[in-house]
Amino acid sequence: MIDWSGYLGLILQGAVVTVELTVMGSALALVMAFVAGLGRLSRFWAVRALATTYIEFFRGTSIFVQLFWAYFVLPFMGITLTPLQAGVLALGLNVGAYGAEVVRGAVQSIGREQYEACVALNLGRWQAMRHVILPQAFLLMLPTFGNNAIELLKATAVVSLISLTDMTFQAQVVRAQTGNTLVPFTTILILYFAIACVISYGMRALERRMARGLDGVRS
Repeated sequence: MIDWSGYLGLILQGAVVTVELTVMGSALALVMAFVAGLGRLSRFWAVRALATTYIEFFRGTSIFVQLFWAYFVLPFMGITLTPLQAGVLALGLNVGAYGAEVVRGAVQSIGREQYEACVALNLGRWQAMRHVILPQAFLLMLPTFGNNAIELLKATAVVSLISLTDMTFQAQVVRAQTGNTLVPFTTILILYFAIACVISYGMRALERRMARGLDGVRS
């Protein structure tokens, strides 16, 4: 009989790494989404071109190649990253490129009357964006941001290819040591689903809270 307690503990240790990757990768993706998304709306051609290049490059190339590039190629340029840092960088930049289009679309969907009201109140471009446009646009972004966060969670499995001990890597270790496929991969299947449910619940709760806060603005 196999003593599964130790092996399941190993997978749970990997789940901690997966959560760390998801949280840090999502934070980087959020920053890049706003930087590139708002960059697409800039009045300056160079900023728009740079933002568009970033978005199209990371949407148009494989996450596997991006991860290998961050971990194996950057050291030749004098930049050595740990597996965790390479994973966060690749995941954050990749998902951030998709999030950037969400930001751009949400901002552009805000009614023209909101912009006209900002002009009437003598608000500058940055003041209008910060205090009026972005709070309303952010509410529209949240459902897709939630989906992006879950996609990032699932994409963390690729870091096992660079020997980062996430739960997919640990499941493979358990399978190799026990010869059992069902238990380790069923376990991580349940864990991925549980973490995704937490993300979904958190995003829906944030969406409801923000919707209440903006009732007066939208009415």
